Amino acid sequence: MPNFWKFLVSPEKKTQIVLGLIFGLALVGCEASTTEVAPTSTPQPRNIAVTGTGKVYLTPDIATISIGVHKEDESATRAVENLNTQAVEITEILLDIGVEEKDIKISNFNIYPDQRFDESENPTSTVYVVDNTVFVTVRDMNNMGAIMGSVVEAGANSIFGIQFDVADKTQALSEARKLAVENAQVKAEELAQAAGVILGEIQSINEFGGVPVPVFEGQGGGGFEATAEQLPVNLGQLSLTVEVTVTYDIR
Repeated sequence: MPNFWKFLVSPEKKTQIVLGLIFGLALVGCEASTTEVAPTSTPQPRNIAVTGTGKVYLTPDIATISIGVHKEDESATRAVENLNTQAVEITEILLDIGVEEKDIKISNFNIYPDQRFDESENPTSTVYVVDNTVFVTVRDMNNMGAIMGSVVEAGANSIFGIQFDVADKTQALSEARKLAVENAQVKAEELAQAAGVILGEIQSINEFGGVPVPVFEGQGGGGFEATAEQLPVNLGQLSLTVEVTVTYDIR
């Protein structure tokens, strides 16, 4: 038998056959190992989200006012002229009190015909209505009372949209943010302790709010009262609230 293989298969052929068998077995092993690997699933993150609140109080140091003049006349030309005369007078008063020219802006001017009717709904006349509104920024709060009283005496018959604010809210916002984050941390620790988990690192923080609003107490809180003799202004306080939503890892 050995002599038989000796003559039928040369040494080179033997080597090729052996290498072919080894390569085939290796491929079979790779296929077996590939089919045996089970897919792995990514574990879902465990976290907790809380909302913290920080509030600070400020005294307003700036105000904006809409001051309007309303005129009616059967002549459109006279109505506009009368309004312009009064508007110029009001502007001069504001400048004399200390309001800067850049802080006086015309925000609205309207003119339209208003047809009048008698009791039988018959047209009797047409009156032209003219409205002019000036948007004023007051930076010296000590002038508020003088401004309100003077413009009313000068003929301003439409005063509205008084809003109080703080010119620089940088420090107040910073303090409110700090308080909000501290409040969120306390809440998260309490919830983690109650749930029997350990609080991990912060994953995200989102901020909301930061706009001052009046604090109303009785007749104060950023409003004013008007009488025929005087216009006292109670500035009150503004509250600035910041909210943050903080997401923590838990384990």
